[in-house]
Amino acid sequence: MRFAGVILLLVGCTMPAIAQTVATPSGSTAGNAAAPAQQAGAGTAAEPAGDYRLGTADKVRVIVYNEPSLSGEFTVSDNGTLSLPLIGDIPASGRSPREVSSDIQAKLADGYLREPRVSLDVLTYRPFYILGEVTKPGEYAYSNGLTALNAVARAQGFTYRANKRKVFLKHAGESAEKEVNLDGLEIRPGDTLRIGERYF
Repeated sequence: MRFAGVILLLVGCTMPAIAQTVATPSGSTAGNAAAPAQQAGAGTAAEPAGDYRLGTADKVRVIVYNEPSLSGEFTVSDNGTLSLPLIGDIPASGRSPREVSSDIQAKLADGYLREPRVSLDVLTYRPFYILGEVTKPGEYAYSNGLTALNAVARAQGFTYRANKRKVFLKHAGESAEKEVNLDGLEIRPGDTLRIGERYF
């Protein structure tokens, strides 16, 4: 009985210490891993649905870890490139953020940095355009989840002549517009939306 009491006493003293020893590293590791991820994503634009491709006037943030002089905010130029320190112009238009960041990483590893780590986030997307039978046609800032009806609201609504069922849509990089149903239509960055006239 005396031995059993000693064993129980030892177990009771040891178990919390073991539990604390196991919990502390995993908790601190999770916290430390989460912090950079939250910091890197702070202030970025929500990504549009689908495999997004960069285009002229998109503004991005490039982070080269432990290299603040090589990190910063950059805009895709009219010729479709990002102009970065050390490595110069990187093709960006028509490519995904992941493809561009991999290209930047490869360029930096080629004689500039040893095992560089690069991330690229889109800060603001290029604008969309709405034309035709709306009160104020023109260029407007894109926001994630934008629908054709949202776009019309940005342009202060339809004119009395507007066709409210069918619209003409041209995606960035396409040469021709196509007629589509307005209801539920999602708009992408760089799209041109034209509201036609209805038939009386």
